[in-house]
Amino acid sequence: MTIANRTDITPRELRDTLGHYASGVTIITGHDSDGPIGFTCQSFYSVSMEPPLVSFSVMTTSTTYPRIRRTGTFGVNVLAHSQHELSNQFARKGTDKWSGVQYSPSPSGNPLIEGTQMWVDCELREEYVAGDHVIVVGEVVALSPADWHLGEPLLFFRGTYRRLNDHIG
Repeated sequence: MTIANRTDITPRELRDTLGHYASGVTIITGHDSDGPIGFTCQSFYSVSMEPPLVSFSVMTTSTTYPRIRRTGTFGVNVLAHSQHELSNQFARKGTDKWSGVQYSPSPSGNPLIEGTQMWVDCELREEYVAGDHVIVVGEVVALSPADWHLGEPLLFFRGTYRRLNDHIG
């Protein structure tokens, strides 16, 4: 086995290797004077319980995130397994991402997409530029009940959508 030096790692190699880490799929949403805003995001996680903080990362070249930033709030919609086409719809540039999407406003006015696994509503707290991404930290101000949706989450693993097969333990 050959181990690559730090300077030898290509973006493709990094993506292929990190693709072995299964992640959930979210749609980050906001709402401004032009209407609802959103994009697909896999890099979402809990940061702190006290205070309640979550984070996601977005490319610095995103044209959608700056609109959300200006509002000072954002919603995170964790997708259910049946929503893989919705994930694709929000990942595309230059299309009407909201075509046919049913949603209601969060307490902060962010779109909460119907049928999601769960959601959180956040106030923007911090941003950190990290390479070609921005790490965004938000404070949770509202969230779905724990029993909001008891189906399976949408997972992404090795370049494709997956589903849970079994419980261990």
